[in-house]
Amino acid sequence: MSGVRRLGARWRRRRPLRTRLALAASAAVALVAVGVCAAAFFVIRYELLHQLDLSLTQSATRVIQENRGEGPQVVAGECRYLSAPACAQIVQADPAADPGEPYPLPVSPPVREVAAGKRAPYYSNVSRFGQPLRMLTTPFGDGRALQVALRADPVEKGVRQAAVLLAGVGGVGVLLAGLLGYAVSRAGLAPVARLTSTAERIAATRDPRHRIELPAGPPGRQDEVTRLAASFNTMLGELEQSVSSQRRLVADASHELRTPLTALRTNAELLARGDRLTPAQRERASAALGRGIREVTGLVNDLIELARDEEPLPLLEDVRIVEVAEHTVATARRHWPQTPFLLDVGTGAAQAVRPGVPARLARLLTNLLDNAAKFSPPGTPVEVTLSTYGSGGSAGGLELAVRDHGPGIPAADLPYVFDRFYRAEAARALPGSGLGLAMARQIARAHGAELTAGAAPGGGALFTLTFGPQEPPRGGGP
Repeated sequence: MSGVRRLGARWRRRRPLRTRLALAASAAVALVAVGVCAAAFFVIRYELLHQLDLSLTQSATRVIQENRGEGPQVVAGECRYLSAPACAQIVQADPAADPGEPYPLPVSPPVREVAAGKRAPYYSNVSRFGQPLRMLTTPFGDGRALQVALRADPVEKGVRQAAVLLAGVGGVGVLLAGLLGYAVSRAGLAPVARLTSTAERIAATRDPRHRIELPAGPPGRQDEVTRLAASFNTMLGELEQSVSSQRRLVADASHELRTPLTALRTNAELLARGDRLTPAQRERASAALGRGIREVTGLVNDLIELARDEEPLPLLEDVRIVEVAEHTVATARRHWPQTPFLLDVGTGAAQAVRPGVPARLARLLTNLLDNAAKFSPPGTPVEVTLSTYGSGGSAGGLELAVRDHGPGIPAADLPYVFDRFYRAEAARALPGSGLGLAMARQIARAHGAELTAGAAPGGGALFTLTFGPQEPPRGGGP
C-alpha cells in the first residue's frame, strides 16, 4: 500500500500543475455526470417497474370484483401475448382442492401461505411461455389466493434502452468534462504560466526588467492569481531597483577608489626607491601615503556602513537627543578649531527621548556637522538648533537643524545631495567621498526620522532632522 502511495506521489511530482488541475477538474465533473446518469437509470427502472406493478394491482382488483364467489380456477391464461389481458388464477390453500386442469402460472409454497393468510401479498418475476412475467400474489379471501401476471419484457427492454442511452450520455459527459477541465486549467493557470515563464527568463538572462502582463480590469476586482502576478511585478521592480543600486554603487565606488589607489601606488613606488630621495622627500611621500591610506580606509568603512543597511543592529535604547547633540558638537569643535559651533536647545527639547542607537545617531550628526564645517568660511559659525513642535512638549515632535553660512546648495544639486558619491562642482576640490550625507539619511530613516536639505534664510545650507511624536519603545533595531 505504501508503494502505491509513493508511486502516486512520484507521478504527481512529474506531471505539470496544469495537467493535474485538468485531471482533477475532469474527474470531479465526470464523477458528477456518472452519478447523475446512474441515479437517472435507477429512477427510470423503478418507475417502469412501478407502472407494471400498478397494472397488476388494477388487474387483480378487477378479477376480485368480477369473480368474488368463485373457487379454484384459471380466470385468464393467455398472457403470452402483449395484447392479451393479464393471466389470472385463483389458488386454494389446500392443494387437494386444486382443479384437474393444471395452472398456467407456477404455484409455490409461498402462494399457499398467502392463501392461508400467513404471508403478505408480494411481487415476483417468473418465466412462462418462453417469456419473462411479472406476477402479483394477493389474498382472495376464504383460504384462497389470486395470482395475476403480465409480460415483463417491454419493461426490461425499456430498462436496457435507458441504460444504453444513459451510458452514452455519461460517456459524452466524461468527454466534455475532460475538455472543460483542460480549458479551465488552461485559462485559470495562464497567469501562473506567464509568471513561471517570466521567472525562468529572469533566471536565464539575470535581467529583472521583465514584467508579467496583467489583464485589464479595476484593481479592486482582480482575482488571487492576478494579485499574485501584480505582487511579483512589484517584487521585480524592487529587485531591479536593488540591482541597479548595487551596480551604481560598485561603479561609483570603483571610480572613487581609482584616484586614491593610484596615489597610493605612486607613493609606494616612490618610497621603494628611498635611497634616491632626500629625507624631506621621503617624509613628504610617507605623509602622502599615510593620508591616502586613511582616505581609502574611511571610504571602505563608509561603504561597509552603507552596505549593512539590512543587517541586525544592537537593540534600541532610550536616547536623550540633547546629550548626543552636545557630544557631537564638542567633538566637532576639537576637529574644526577655526569654525565656531553654536548649540541652541529649545524649551522642552532638553528632556526629549527617542528610541535609537546612540553611536549611529552620533555618526549622523557628525556627518552633518563635518559637512557644514567643510563649506563654512573660517570664523563663520555653524548653528545647531534642537526644538520641539506640535503639542505634547518633549513627547511631541522633535526637530534638529544644522545651518551653515557657506555658499549654500545650488537648486540643480538639491535633489541629489543624499545620493551616494554625489558631489557638487563646488565640493569636488574638498576632501570627502560623497558618502556622508547618504549615510546620514540612511541612519535617519532607520530611526524613523526624516532628513531634508534646503536653503537657509539669508544664505547657506540648512539640514533638518525631524522625529515624529514619541512612541513607546519597540523591540528590534533600526
